[in-house]
Amino acid sequence: MVVLSDRYQKDPSLVSREIAGEVILVPIRQNTGDQASIYTLNETAAFAWTLVDGKRTLEEIREQIVNEFNVQVEPAGEDLLELVGGLQEIGAVNKV
Repeated sequence: MVVLSDRYQKDPSLVSREIAGEVILVPIRQNTGDQASIYTLNETAAFAWTLVDGKRTLEEIREQIVNEFNVQVEPAGEDLLELVGGLQEIGAVNKV
């Protein structure tokens, strides 16, 4: 279960690149030709991805999202928890 007090770091077996305004995550441990293993992040998710560093809590990341995108705290937190849960499922982030 992902909670706002958790800290996460990016898994080194994934690379991210910005292409045409989108952030693409590609696992390097799998066949990169496999379209099912390539993930695209929307603008907000990409912003959160840049902040995942193993030092910031998800609560701190949520606050930066709220400030950057001028959104409500509660939905921003719910969306962030969902995002990180999904990233954890695909092996893109690890809890510190």
